[in-house]
Amino acid sequence: MDKTLSFKEALQKAATYCSAREQCSQDIVEKLIKWGIEEPEISQITDYLKQQGFIDETRYVNSFIADKFKFNKWGKIKIAYALRQKGLSETVVDEALRSIDDTEYRNTLQKILENKYKSTKATDKYDMQAKLFRFAASRGFEPEIIRSALHGIK
Repeated sequence: MDKTLSFKEALQKAATYCSAREQCSQDIVEKLIKWGIEEPEISQITDYLKQQGFIDETRYVNSFIADKFKFNKWGKIKIAYALRQKGLSETVVDEALRSIDDTEYRNTLQKILENKYKSTKATDKYDMQAKLFRFAASRGFEPEIIRSALHGIK
């Protein structure tokens, strides 16, 4: 049976967890619950971590967006959805999404569509475009941008 953490131990462990990489409040709450911490202490710990700068919503959102766009090649729709699931402020999310460079965004979509085109089998041009469209949509790119990028594909 696991030993339950004291308030001080939980606070220290949560601060260390936040120091390792950016975390949002929901991530910390889930960890604290997993560690067996009760509600009044969870609020105290998250409040303290916010006051001390361990948890910063704007910093977390910017980091999340940069990682998901750069490494996972996600579009804005998918990124926004994932952040909404974490209960983050719409205003902060929308502002951070606007920071993505439009040219880089379109170029990224174009590259992933070109790579997918090479590995996709289709019966005709329309079937290929439908498959590529669904692929890009599943990555969270907007329909208008997908249509525009598909015109550049052979």
